[in-house]
Amino acid sequence: MALMTGEQYIESIRKINMQVYMFGKKVENPVDDPILRPSLNSVRMTYDLAQMPEYQDLMTAVSPYTGKPVNRFLHLHQSTEDLVKKVKMQRLLGQKTASCFQRCVGMDAFNAVFSTTYETDKKYGTNYHENFKKFLIECQEKDLTIDGAMTDPKGDRALSPSQQEDPDLYLRVVERRPDGIVVRGAKAHQTGMLNSHEVIVMPTIAMRPEDKDYAVSFAVPLDAPGLFMIIGRQSCDTRKREGGTMDVGNSEFGGVEALTVFDNVFVPNERIFLNGETEFAGMLVERFAGYHRQSYGGCKVGVGDVLIGAAALAADYNGAAKASHIKDKLIEMTHLNETLYCCGIACSAEGTPTEAGNYIIDLLLANVCKQNVTRFPYEIVRLAEDIAGGLMVTAPSEADLRDETLGPYVEKYLKGVASVSTENRLRILRLIENMSLGTAAVGYRTESLHGAGSPQAQRIMIARQSNLPHKKELAKAIAHITE
Repeated sequence: MALMTGEQYIESIRKINMQVYMFGKKVENPVDDPILRPSLNSVRMTYDLAQMPEYQDLMTAVSPYTGKPVNRFLHLHQSTEDLVKKVKMQRLLGQKTASCFQRCVGMDAFNAVFSTTYETDKKYGTNYHENFKKFLIECQEKDLTIDGAMTDPKGDRALSPSQQEDPDLYLRVVERRPDGIVVRGAKAHQTGMLNSHEVIVMPTIAMRPEDKDYAVSFAVPLDAPGLFMIIGRQSCDTRKREGGTMDVGNSEFGGVEALTVFDNVFVPNERIFLNGETEFAGMLVERFAGYHRQSYGGCKVGVGDVLIGAAALAADYNGAAKASHIKDKLIEMTHLNETLYCCGIACSAEGTPTEAGNYIIDLLLANVCKQNVTRFPYEIVRLAEDIAGGLMVTAPSEADLRDETLGPYVEKYLKGVASVSTENRLRILRLIENMSLGTAAVGYRTESLHGAGSPQAQRIMIARQSNLPHKKELAKAIAHITE
């Protein structure tokens, strides 16, 4: 099958019988729901751009298994060039959507599971790697969107999975059958789950031998019996039901998160990639986290580009663009944003091949990248809010602007520079609000902090990868110390 168009992708999702709940009710038509549809549109962009000749070098690659072009989100990285193109692709998509486009987790899971299954099979003689390759080729041939699921609810963070009062707070195997396994549990914060065809499930932490039932990785379709989603609440989400386009800030694109429940879901043997080999759970987590921390050096930078542009427009519309302190704030926003991009490119350029043959990023630099992402977007947002001014959060609604009686007063008193319409001034302020405080802030601010692991998780990895003994030897050599 050739690469799907964006419209073909939409229709393929429409055919999946997903079980989706929101605000206490089942969503009968998730594809066309006004709150959910912008999230689907963001994924659609990954298909639309792959059809455009000017973007095909970034958006597509040649599969080493089929010899055919595939969407880069379904590709196994074959070189440092692939790793660099991944980051550039993510920046492009962030620019085009100003939101999370939701396919990075699946791509990062692909590459982490591929190399981990190879090494698991090498030690135990299992068949996980072959299982995964067959699954990979199927996804490439059908041009599917794959989500990745790693984060468990975790319960009491002081206790291991097997020590929890409720054993289901980490997803686990509850039954092993000759033809497969039955799993129960949940995965939290699942961005893009309802816009995917399949999901790859992974363990969330390194496991001990007593946690055997929790060391599990597999893939299932989104209409698997027993799988359902509860959509997360976002700030300002119900504005999307009001019918206008101005107050939502970004009316076309967005992202939503789901608590995804696996209520006794059956997984056939051929879809299992890890099943009790506890020592490889940590490897899978570490590699996935490394890839995903690299990803943030692309996607968050692209979204940052839009926010910087919006702040610059707000300054223009406010008549403040020539003020030296405004120029300096825009420079600082750009400096911070490009620093994130530097980290994403650097960890890619320093990548190396795994034993399985695909390429992995430099783990130290990937963790430095994500550590910066936990900080810099917050400062970029602060500066954007500073430049925009208080009207960003106190402006009347679009309904007031359109009202026959109130509209003229809104037009008159909320005018900025004479050459710019009041509506356009309000539109750019609402975009900044959306990205800093509204639905898009989920993916730009809080996700920057906790996505791909919390800040402390990166600091632990930086400590592991920093090679302090080597640095000490360098210092001894310079100081002529012999011991």
